[in-house]
Amino acid sequence: MPVLLNQRARLLIATIWVGSLWTVGYLVAPTLFATLFDRTLAGTIAGSLFRVQTWVSLACGIALIALLRMGTQRAQEQAVKMQAKTLLNVIIGMLSCALLMQFGLQPLMASLRASAATVGGVMNSDLRMQFGLLHGASSLIYMIESVLGVALI
Repeated sequence: MPVLLNQRARLLIATIWVGSLWTVGYLVAPTLFATLFDRTLAGTIAGSLFRVQTWVSLACGIALIALLRMGTQRAQEQAVKMQAKTLLNVIIGMLSCALLMQFGLQPLMASLRASAATVGGVMNSDLRMQFGLLHGASSLIYMIESVLGVALI
């Protein structure tokens, strides 16, 4: 693949990834909670969107890593190799955030929601503080992934 085409493909994929990340997290999810009267329904829909976002993140991250490797295999300049290493670290950081949220925090939040279902929901139970802490941690990690996205672009 020619160098210019590789760079443009990487920029397009990075833009899709970061744009979808920002759209879901900072436009769609808040709009759901502001629009829907049922916060449980809004949370369920937002959770589904974040799951889809994780798969977008995985696809884009893997594609970017492949393109980055292809684009730097023939590179001889040290500066190009250092830039590729930096981009690789940013991509791995973003992927780590997405995987940590999806497979670490989200299952814990889902189990709290399921446990609290019998007592009127998470926000009406003793589990509210635990859920709030997990939600806060998830929001922080999402913000870190979003900031790393700025570095990627």
